[in-house]
Amino acid sequence: MNIQEERSGTAGMQERLKEPRPKRAGTSKKQEGIQQDRQKMKKSVKARDSYGLVFDRFKRNNAMKLHNAERGDLTLQHGTVRDNVKHTGDTAVAGEGALVPTIAGPGGGLVHVPAPTTGNIVQNIIPRRAPTMPKPKWHAPWKLYRVISGHLGWVRCVTVEPGNEWFATGSADSVIKIWDLASGHLKVSLTGHISSVRGLAVSARHPYLFSCGEDRQVKCWDLEYNKVIPHYHGHLSAVYTLALYANIDVLVTAGRDATCRVWDMRTKANVHTLTGHTNTVASVMCQAAESQIVTGSHDCTVRLWDLAAGKSKETLTNHKKSVRSLVFHPTLYIFASASPDNIKQWKCPDGKFIQNLSGHNAIINCLAVNPEGVLVSGADNGTLHCWDWRTGYNFQRLQAAVQPGSMESESGIFSMIFDQSGSRLITTEADKTIKIYKEDDTATEGRHPIHWRPEVLKRRKY
Repeated sequence: MNIQEERSGTAGMQERLKEPRPKRAGTSKKQEGIQQDRQKMKKSVKARDSYGLVFDRFKRNNAMKLHNAERGDLTLQHGTVRDNVKHTGDTAVAGEGALVPTIAGPGGGLVHVPAPTTGNIVQNIIPRRAPTMPKPKWHAPWKLYRVISGHLGWVRCVTVEPGNEWFATGSADSVIKIWDLASGHLKVSLTGHISSVRGLAVSARHPYLFSCGEDRQVKCWDLEYNKVIPHYHGHLSAVYTLALYANIDVLVTAGRDATCRVWDMRTKANVHTLTGHTNTVASVMCQAAESQIVTGSHDCTVRLWDLAAGKSKETLTNHKKSVRSLVFHPTLYIFASASPDNIKQWKCPDGKFIQNLSGHNAIINCLAVNPEGVLVSGADNGTLHCWDWRTGYNFQRLQAAVQPGSMESESGIFSMIFDQSGSRLITTEADKTIKIYKEDDTATEGRHPIHWRPEVLKRRKY
């Protein structure tokens, strides 16, 4: 073999290799069939997933129309003749209003034809129920029944003794007055502050009354002798609010220096100085179950503090304006905060937002709540709003009447508190008077109905 023959043989082999191999008979058809089956399955799955409810309803309606048009609609059931049935030959043809499709049976009788059902009953279209709001509890309206005069300046604060026999008020005339709760008569006047008295609290464990004022002083009064025990020194500016722990000897004060100070009641030592607010702290509360302190400030925030650590746990920034008042519910694990934008409810101990109480469009200075679930808010313009705590329904609005001889601008409400029974509401006002409200005993639900028109869905935002 010469070189040319070798080259020609190699070229022929390469050409044969380039030629496509013959496919086995039936292989291509089988693969095409598999591909078509897969495509059909994919389409059916997609269609069923997207339009399954429509397909089922469409098939059922077509089947019903077919049986109604060809055979008839009603049958005899348990010896009762349905309306609008016309017997023609071996079928029963129904007129208008027919409900049950029927056909002629093998023996000449009528046989019920059930409506076609789908394979998956769960996929039937079920109308979604609209969310419902709980109906508010009916509360009797409140009315003014006593006005007490005696202070010479704005009455800024009030507290009730745990035994429910007397209450104390502090005024801009720097005098603390103690009044008999039943009769409203003055029992004693305590003088010692040199400026407006802004906060009062009575201890349930000791015969002590605590007071604070714009003179930067925090005083402890021994009620057995009506004398002052040495003061609590430390605040750099006016002290606006104070609170006592129910089960330990701890006093908490706060004021215009933007700090909240924790004092040992016996040794008068400053245990903690809680800093974090950037403006006046207007309200403070103590929550014994979690050893927690809650403060509301003019910096528009509410802070939750851990008493043991002396640090802030949560900062609630939902309010858009200054927070001037806080109140705990006496039986529930909830508290409320008041601001000119609205009143907000929070869940303890983490400050989870619950709902807004909107409608009291004024500078709210004070809040009070009783065990019956009546929340009352008092404002700078002398308005009182009564709310149902659970639903936020505003069932009554009152305008405090000013004392004769006072200007209308002196109708502001500075503080309020319920007595220990929750049946009397005591308010202190800018017209230098103390007003006491009680429920109207003659009111009925028929004369004062609940006009409850809830929103379709309660907004749970800010």
